[in-house]
Amino acid sequence: MVLVNAGGFTRGIDNTKNNNFMDEAPAKMIYLSSYYIDKFEVSNSKYTEFIIATDHPAPAYWDYRKLNQPSQPVTGVNWFDADTYCHWANKRLPTEAEWEKAARGPAGSIYPWGNKIEYSKANFAKGKSGQKYITDSVDAHPDGISYYGAYNMAGNVFEWVQDWYSSNYYSTDETRNPIGPQLQKIKNVEVISNKPESDLKKKVIRGGSWFAPAQSITTTHRFWNDPINNSYGVGLGFRCAQSLANDLEAEARSFYMKALILVGNEKYQKALLSITNALIGSPKNKEYRAFKMLIEKQLNP
Repeated sequence: MVLVNAGGFTRGIDNTKNNNFMDEAPAKMIYLSSYYIDKFEVSNSKYTEFIIATDHPAPAYWDYRKLNQPSQPVTGVNWFDADTYCHWANKRLPTEAEWEKAARGPAGSIYPWGNKIEYSKANFAKGKSGQKYITDSVDAHPDGISYYGAYNMAGNVFEWVQDWYSSNYYSTDETRNPIGPQLQKIKNVEVISNKPESDLKKKVIRGGSWFAPAQSITTTHRFWNDPINNSYGVGLGFRCAQSLANDLEAEARSFYMKALILVGNEKYQKALLSITNALIGSPKNKEYRAFKMLIEKQLNP
């Protein structure tokens, strides 16, 4: 697994020229506690251990030789398969925000490796003659890893995450460890509260796949699938995450102390970023707010 440190990151984008990608807007600063995320997608080898230990049914395409090599990512799993595996491994599925931060890095890059598409750094449908159109091993494309060191966050297989899907979820005010829209019962029917009819009962999948086009492999691209369905099965897998036992207030205090040191060294721009992270973790703290105002005055006298 790789560590993703606590702090803020920019989720989503504002410049959505294509209406098909409006669910990626607006861009917003999100605070996440520290967490771990798998360095690689879960492989067939790892999933075999799970099947043997639990007698869990094998997924679709398990016997398809082009997809079942030990180092390839497991495919053909639905959301419940993925969730069950992660809990068996003493982990959990990442939230959508955790997945995006692990893919984008602190700079908010469009692709895990930067802002320019590079065909050699990911396995996706390039439309080129001779392309093999099948999954690569989970440790393929080391030159395309994310800032935090996660492999194949673009292409290879779509990846299940924890969250239910809502096309307008990014418009909500949830900015601290968001976990997505929640189900509620209306007339004994479970629905996602206050969401369009078309959004009901879908789980988010991320990252694009070997058969998906270039627009699906950006770090902000959102897609969805029925949790009991593996309709994208030949290109649908997952990776797990793990929480750290960190306290939000303690993390906020750490950012505040860092900001104090940076101000002492007259590094005001970095200090502003640090105190902003402190306020995301502890938004009502008057001491942090006052200190942020002092830093801003130094930057804009």
